[in-house]
Amino acid sequence: MKKHSARVAPLSACNSPVLTLTKVEGDERSRESPAPAEAQMQAGAEGGGRVNRCCWKCSVTQLKKIFWGVAVVLGVCSSWSGSTQLAKLTFKKFDAPFTLTWFATNWNFLFFPLYYLGHVFKSAEKQSPKQRYRECCRFFGDNGLTLKVFFTKAAPFGVLWTLTNYLYLHAIKKINTTDVSVLFCCNKAFVFLLSWIVLRDRFMGVRIVAAIFAIAGIVMMTYADGFHSHSVIGIALVVGSASMSALYKVLFKLLLGSAKFGEAALFLSVLAVFNVLFVTCIPVILYFTKVEYWSSFDIIPWGNLCGFSILLLTFNILLNFGIAITYPTLISLGIVLSVPVNAVVDHYTSEIVFNSVRVIAIIIIGLGFLLLLLPEEWDVWVIKLLTRLKVRKKEEIPEGNGDIASGLPNKSRRTRPSMSSFAH
Repeated sequence: MKKHSARVAPLSACNSPVLTLTKVEGDERSRESPAPAEAQMQAGAEGGGRVNRCCWKCSVTQLKKIFWGVAVVLGVCSSWSGSTQLAKLTFKKFDAPFTLTWFATNWNFLFFPLYYLGHVFKSAEKQSPKQRYRECCRFFGDNGLTLKVFFTKAAPFGVLWTLTNYLYLHAIKKINTTDVSVLFCCNKAFVFLLSWIVLRDRFMGVRIVAAIFAIAGIVMMTYADGFHSHSVIGIALVVGSASMSALYKVLFKLLLGSAKFGEAALFLSVLAVFNVLFVTCIPVILYFTKVEYWSSFDIIPWGNLCGFSILLLTFNILLNFGIAITYPTLISLGIVLSVPVNAVVDHYTSEIVFNSVRVIAIIIIGLGFLLLLLPEEWDVWVIKLLTRLKVRKKEEIPEGNGDIASGLPNKSRRTRPSMSSFAH
């Protein structure tokens, strides 16, 4: 009863104030502050909840990246293979690869306006076009895009861009699109070799193997048609296009470094300006010398030209800005996947012969391309994975032995009572 009265004492005015205060504080503390074990359980539950939330957020973010990656891969594959097939179709009516290159390059001017539209819709701090242009011009140096910078840092890349596309389109006239698309995949091996020589990038044995695969695939592809002059010229044109593309990428990294999205968009738009100012004269000369001649402007398939330009613009947008929403490796896979797409189309629309040499060459070049997609620390990841698997196997074996050993006495204990009851 004394204990009971002490607990209800705070409700009575006759008790000692000190005792009452201490009891009330003790009860409040007991209610507010849990025991150490309960506190640990609550802290563990809160910590587990936070970890689960973080894991959920990470998994959702990764799923979004993978989803967008699949969409970008399909976009890259369809735009690249579609532009290649449409170019092949265009040359049946309009045999002018350089004019087509010039026309499609002019569409690069849309890069910066499209980027600015994205900036207006996405960015919280909106800038005027002039302010955004000036900020992106810092990429070229402290003085911005001057006439000297234009000729020293933009013009060489404009020449390489034109050569890359022209050689690729000219090769489409000579050989089938399957061979063109698979041989162009060798540009990644050329990028590695040039980066290793010029930029002193890290040496990787697996990438040397990939480069050897690429060279072997080129030789086998040449042998597939019996070293005819027509196919040899076409293969040489594609290899030249892949080499120009590799030189473009390595020189960009050497002279300009890395660029942000706005800077890259401005740079590509500047290439279109260079194309209009300094390359326009070449299609005119080819027209009047009747190298690339058409009798009337009415016979020009403007739909094919605009379709090819839109597909090529889409391909370059996804290739340059797709890394904002997904992994770069997934984007590169879209280029490889265009090879089987072109092969299927060629099988039904042309007289291509998929002999054993051609198929092996395609597989070798594709395998070399995939090897080049491996990250630099892939060997470290493989070693960690193997060590984890070994540790798990070692842990599973003693646990299994312990279960077997502990199971025998349990059975004997359970059988003893049954035997005694049977005796009774």
